[in-house]
Amino acid sequence: MDNLLVMKFGGTSMGSADRIRVAAGLAAEQHAHGPMVVVVSAMSKITDLLLDTLRKAEAGDQTDLEANLHQLSARHMECCSLLLPPERQPAAVAGIRALIEDFSRIAKGILMLGERPPRSVDEAVAVGERLSALLMAEYLEARGIPAAAVNAAEIVATDALFGNASPLMEPTRQRVVKVLRPLLEKRVLPVVTGFNGSTLDGRPTTLGRGGSDFSASILAAALDARELWIWTDVDGIMTADPRLAPNAQVLDAITYAEAAELAYNGAKVLHPRTLAPLAERGIPVWSKNSFAPEKPGTRIVPKVESPQGVHAVTSMADVALVSIEPASAALSGTKVMARSLDALARANVELLAITSSSYQQSFCFLVRQSELERAKEFLEEDLALEFAHGYLRPLQVDPHVGLIAVVGEGMRGTPGLAGRIFTAISKHSINIIAIAQGSSELTIAIVVNRSGLEKAVRAVHDECGLGK
Repeated sequence: MDNLLVMKFGGTSMGSADRIRVAAGLAAEQHAHGPMVVVVSAMSKITDLLLDTLRKAEAGDQTDLEANLHQLSARHMECCSLLLPPERQPAAVAGIRALIEDFSRIAKGILMLGERPPRSVDEAVAVGERLSALLMAEYLEARGIPAAAVNAAEIVATDALFGNASPLMEPTRQRVVKVLRPLLEKRVLPVVTGFNGSTLDGRPTTLGRGGSDFSASILAAALDARELWIWTDVDGIMTADPRLAPNAQVLDAITYAEAAELAYNGAKVLHPRTLAPLAERGIPVWSKNSFAPEKPGTRIVPKVESPQGVHAVTSMADVALVSIEPASAALSGTKVMARSLDALARANVELLAITSSSYQQSFCFLVRQSELERAKEFLEEDLALEFAHGYLRPLQVDPHVGLIAVVGEGMRGTPGLAGRIFTAISKHSINIIAIAQGSSELTIAIVVNRSGLEKAVRAVHDECGLGK
């Protein structure tokens, strides 16, 4: 279908009756000009509430479980009463009750079992998005715009990796033709749940971190959309976190590669997985602010004509540096590194940066604090013999570090840039602990003491002329 637009609304954009009215208004405005699909997140904080409820169920805490169920119901019922005219409320209330009853059934099953099967968790947490989709569709219908809430489990086909599933694009395209095309041809506006899908045999799955944005990009690619608009609560993608660099400005446009690097290194922009289906088909993405829709936002495209140099700086504070060092040069550092990387891959731990020493064959890598214990567990298990016999020194962990990532397609072939960045940091008496840069020259990753992280971000931001 030509000229189709996909819009995705995040949790803050769906966080209340007022925000849903605004989101629906933005959708209705574009729907008047051509075919479109809306993808919605759960209302803000609802996914956390659902996960907390399942944890309470696993722990056998029935009192808190019931309290959470009451909170879940009260919030959506209140939104329904504020959002919809009286004549449309009974049907919506029945739908809300049915979805919460589905969630309650799973939670109480977990309470009886005393454990949370991943498949059951995936089915349960998708209820947040299903409730949002129901409310948005009902409100659009109340405004006279034909709309239908669609469970993405009927559309997005995935593998069976519960909690972090990956899409199967060809089956997804077939499902899109079957489920969404008939609605679009009738000028019905589909309101699709983000975050979830299902296996080929129908078992519910979720898409992991950034799953709602990922759902939107999967659908945009499957529908060959002209653009994807992602609505959040910020004006677009910025040259730095404005809390760290008050003179940060919104970028007019960046490339897929730059957006992926920024997201990977801590910026609150699209998750790298979100961009992959779009990049394959060259579909532009807009990052927009639903609280200030008049602002243009940031466009993410395959290529941008921009000046040489750095385009943005981002940082991460909740990280740890892990060092592995052979006790003797006789031990092959290459083999140790290969086994370490294999262990980290099996632990599903993301490496944020890695650097090595040539003679001692020691190396260090940066991981998120939340993944540190899992990383240590797998490394110590896989290298147990080497540690036990003293071939490797004990793992060294420094949790008092931070990561700065300096990103820009324009850094390629720019002489002296790295030196300027390092000098700008050192002027503030901040020690650089580790440096990593890939052959693409797209990102320079710098590890510093956490106490100097904010100053370092500001120093690099100012040195590279990124402020207003």
